[in-house]
Amino acid sequence: MAGAEVEKKPTLEMVQADGADEGCVTFVLHEEDHTLGNSLRYMIMKNPEVEFCGYSITHPSESKINFRIQTRGGLPATEALRKGLNELSDVAQHVLSTFQARVQEFKDQQDEAMD
Repeated sequence: MAGAEVEKKPTLEMVQADGADEGCVTFVLHEEDHTLGNSLRYMIMKNPEVEFCGYSITHPSESKINFRIQTRGGLPATEALRKGLNELSDVAQHVLSTFQARVQEFKDQQDEAMD
């Protein structure tokens, strides 16, 4: 329909029971799958203040993840998520820059072989 506004879903929702502490939260990540879920779970579990971290895909036809984080020592689950996302981003950037450097080395070698 022309002129109709499309409601944009949030990318991240936080689901927390009333009265629950900040160290036990479920996050809903929309438009994501196992690619992000498993790698983010791994990065978050490396944090010694995280007691539990897991995720589930609600249904194969839906592209959203229920991501649960439980911390100890008063660390808010949102901080554990933020730290995990930042560390995963750093790892992905390192992989990308290493890959690009190796591709350039390969191209340079190919150019030398052609000469």
